Amino acid sequence: MGRERLEKDSTQGRLRGILGDDDLGIPAAQLNAVAHRVLESRYLLRDQSGKISETPRQLFTRVAKAVASVERKWWRKKAAENRDEAIDQIARMFFELMASLRFLPNSPTLMNAGKPRGQLSACFVLPLEDDLKQVFETLRDSAVVHKTGGGTGFNFGKIRPSGDLISSSGGTASGPLAFLKIFDVATNTVKQGGARRGANMAIMPIDHPDIEEFIQSKMDGGIENFNISVGITDDFMAAAKTGQVWRLKHPKTGQVTSTIKARKLWRAIAEAAWKSGDPGVVFLDRINEVNPTPECGPMESTNPCGEQPLLAYESCNLGSMNLMAYYQKSGLDWESLETDIKLAVRFLDNVIEANAYPLLAIEDITLANRKIGLGVMGWADLLLEMGIAYDSDQALRFADETMGRIQAVAVKASEDLAVERGAFPNFPKSRWAKMGHKPRRNATVTTVAPTGTISLIAGVTSGIEPVFSLAFERVGLDQEYMIFIHPSLKRALKQYNVRSKRTLIRVVETGSVAHVKGLPAKVRKALKTASEIHPLWHVKMQAVFQKHTENGVSKTINLPSTATKQNVQAVYDAAYALGCKGITVFRDTSKPSQVLNTGIRARSGRAQDLVDAVNWLLDDVEEGKNIRKKASFGLASLSRAKLKLKR
Repeated sequence: MGRERLEKDSTQGRLRGILGDDDLGIPAAQLNAVAHRVLESRYLLRDQSGKISETPRQLFTRVAKAVASVERKWWRKKAAENRDEAIDQIARMFFELMASLRFLPNSPTLMNAGKPRGQLSACFVLPLEDDLKQVFETLRDSAVVHKTGGGTGFNFGKIRPSGDLISSSGGTASGPLAFLKIFDVATNTVKQGGARRGANMAIMPIDHPDIEEFIQSKMDGGIENFNISVGITDDFMAAAKTGQVWRLKHPKTGQVTSTIKARKLWRAIAEAAWKSGDPGVVFLDRINEVNPTPECGPMESTNPCGEQPLLAYESCNLGSMNLMAYYQKSGLDWESLETDIKLAVRFLDNVIEANAYPLLAIEDITLANRKIGLGVMGWADLLLEMGIAYDSDQALRFADETMGRIQAVAVKASEDLAVERGAFPNFPKSRWAKMGHKPRRNATVTTVAPTGTISLIAGVTSGIEPVFSLAFERVGLDQEYMIFIHPSLKRALKQYNVRSKRTLIRVVETGSVAHVKGLPAKVRKALKTASEIHPLWHVKMQAVFQKHTENGVSKTINLPSTATKQNVQAVYDAAYALGCKGITVFRDTSKPSQVLNTGIRARSGRAQDLVDAVNWLLDDVEEGKNIRKKASFGLASLSRAKLKLKR
């Protein structure tokens, strides 16, 4: 089926003849209340009146059929009856992989696959030059990307500094911060795919004359739709370490405009992050050391969450394996996981073909490099089930083994696809070819994404983050809130017969068992939450996963409100020393409002939440653990969806 035909057909017409109009009928996971709420709010199709017109099973069917349909491209020389039977089987395999919650693709794929002109990628980087016309062309392009469900990253470093003389007009330049604010306002008016507001990343090189203003920009307010990060170089880190003066340079002429102590600038970054959670840092030299296609240009920016460095106009689609779905008492079911990794790589490569790209330039470079990013979610749940403390050498060794094997299997799957379908077009001039590697279908294969929303659907902790809190509230989805209690808490309290309501109230209010004397020290250590884990253990975990990840690793170092500026500085220093590509910190209560809030409290109008949470902990009903038939028993499976917040 040709691309032109795919674009013209309706959703139903595009897929009819592959598997029919009904869902695939394979047993699916039993989604919990939060997963249903999330799917209904953002993902399920609606009719012209706005009424939901599909079930979660039909969503997974729609996605499976659309992604499998492009298999026709590689069956041109084979008998039609064999082709249709094979595509039918692949679609059923894709459906079962998603519907059992063992793997989920990024949100745009779930939202848009099977729709006319469905855009399926999450991550984009767009170029910015020091040219007014080009800046506003990029602003237009970013609006188009946001409208289709993607997030965008930009490097504002090429724009001349504020106050710079403009020779053609005799005026002075507004500077990159003025344009950043324009992009932010524009983003406010465009919702991603009609379901959420656009997301952006702004990066500024550490030697730009306006770098100090950029570092402070989020504290001054007025920028709501951007994460910001400073692009750090190896030269700067050396200067900061030795106490040297750092030169700020005009981006166009290269002339030095001013100097500042490198350590002072490094401290300013940490202080701003301590106060507001921004900026993060991105180690640009390190990213480009492993750029798989350096002849195509440098990678100067990332997607909004920082885990996906990309070339100008490049896009990438992501997906994550739910590690909890492979948990056994003896460890991971590696045979099943490796089989599913191969299928997931095929799925993500198919997405590149099924995608309707928002811009021709994006389509060209994406098809030339065919980057995909397979990662994980539910890592903290897995450690809890295995009784392994997140902040332990045992956890780091297990992470090294786990992501190492995932990376190896994903690369092998991409090499096998190259035999079947051909290598990515830029392979001959890639670093893989120069290193003597086998041809592969995809320039990159692994990324550890934050999985914020798809982990809610799967019912597990996000990405490789530790448990945020054993009991907490999450605000989102148009100001709805949800409460969560981790099932490992209930199991531990039951096992050691902790039944005192006074104790349980304190546990629920604080989201912690650090004070519960009825639990052994080993159990309390295993149940440590993000803010109770020393920040350097967070960085160590990220570094181990980065070691086996071709793109980047999304990781937020969640710090308690009592953390100091020196703690943040130590995190940034460790991230560079341990080989991370970037790092982000967030100190609790550093923002006036935040998505996650520790503990469940008896606030006005919601006192019943605390009562219900304690009663649930005292309830002796066992939760089902047949993971392939039910939602994984991580965070969301035992949470409750609530009504909209009262203002």
